[in-house]
Amino acid sequence: MTRVAKTASRERAAFRCTECGWQTSKWIGRCGECQAWGSVAEVGAVRVRTVRPGPVTATARPIEQVSVEAAQTRSSGVAELDRVLGGGLVPGAVLLLAGEPGVGKSTLLLEVAARFAAADAPTLYVTAEESAAQVRLRADRIGALADELYLAAETDLGAVLGHLDSVKPDLLVLDSVQAVTSTEVEGGAGGVTQVREVAGALIKTAKERGIATVLVGHVTKDGSIAGPRVLEHLVDVVLYFEGDRHARLRMLRAVKNRFGPSDEVGCFDLGDGGIEELPDPSGLFLTRRHDPVPGTCVTVALEGRRPLVAEVQALVAPTPLATPRRASSGLDSSRLSMVLAVLERRCGLDLSKRDVYSATVGGVRMAEPAADLAIGLAIASATLDRPLPTGVVAIGEIGLAGEIRRVTGLSRRLAEAVRLGFDHALVPPDPGTIPAGLRVNVVTDMGDLLTTLAQSASSGARRSRS
Repeated sequence: MTRVAKTASRERAAFRCTECGWQTSKWIGRCGECQAWGSVAEVGAVRVRTVRPGPVTATARPIEQVSVEAAQTRSSGVAELDRVLGGGLVPGAVLLLAGEPGVGKSTLLLEVAARFAAADAPTLYVTAEESAAQVRLRADRIGALADELYLAAETDLGAVLGHLDSVKPDLLVLDSVQAVTSTEVEGGAGGVTQVREVAGALIKTAKERGIATVLVGHVTKDGSIAGPRVLEHLVDVVLYFEGDRHARLRMLRAVKNRFGPSDEVGCFDLGDGGIEELPDPSGLFLTRRHDPVPGTCVTVALEGRRPLVAEVQALVAPTPLATPRRASSGLDSSRLSMVLAVLERRCGLDLSKRDVYSATVGGVRMAEPAADLAIGLAIASATLDRPLPTGVVAIGEIGLAGEIRRVTGLSRRLAEAVRLGFDHALVPPDPGTIPAGLRVNVVTDMGDLLTTLAQSASSGARRSRS
């Protein structure tokens, strides 16, 4: 073979990522597009192939003649899960539930399986990471026992499919998909090839037999679902179970849902007795006190489409250090830094020699801009040592020029504030529909608002001295 032929042969040889299709002229261990490890493989020259028509599985019909009876939702027995799914479980639908270790995924699904089986629906719970005795102990502790709930501990895909033939369940829970292997393909448990094969076989079986299937997925250290990215495209619903392990609040969030909204959130309380639903979680994020305290302000956050009334607390203290501390818990540190810069530059608050500590109540995390006004008022109240009036909520985004900007879903936020007994709201311009019984003050500039607060503080100090 001549040198020209060898060069042309090397140029024709290509390597393609099996996850995203990215191509390169030489082999590398990590894909340059999707950053997956070990997914780049050599492929041959592309050939033109002709596919002949084959037999069809079902005759094509007008879409109006297709029955929707097979896609009717069925309640899972957990109202918060039904809310996130858009009504309940759909026969043949495949759900992927992911979350950090110890957040409560197995406890939640065991509770769902028990309640679903209590409605005379055969349910199969397959554990691939624990023994059957361990799962039984957890079921005894949380009271998740039912006659139609079947339990199996298997790590082989063929054995799992055999249990489906014998039990014929309406609901299958597999914990977890990364721990199950197939003898038809090579690779260890949790590998890209194994996860794709196991998930593909379970999805095909679920569609053919109309079995609602829930797969538990591991997450990587950056919070994304482990395994091939194609797994999230194959399933019908992708759910994330989130929460701080030091707090009791857990949130179930849908990021993909083919049967309902993908921006809904379910709230749960993880205690010693298992998972409990929280249809009204706003009370967890408020501190009940009789007298107002400087450095506190209440706002209404939106988790998906769900309004949550939460309290923001701030503490401002002098510091002997050259660089003051800025600490936050439950708040976005970048937005906190921006609010502090606006307070110093636009509002005249001197925070250069003071430590600022800020936190939320109840472990709720707020990263949306609508909490800026509450954060700014809490810090200003702590700096001036002047408490805000009781019954006040503050909603609005603070711009770099000190202006107060509009936020989404303001009507729903105000309605939730009125429902919980608040009668005064500080809102950005154009508030829209105002609920009855709520007094609204439109705020356009953060500096003007703090000037009014400072004047109120000085007048209050004069009255107290007299």
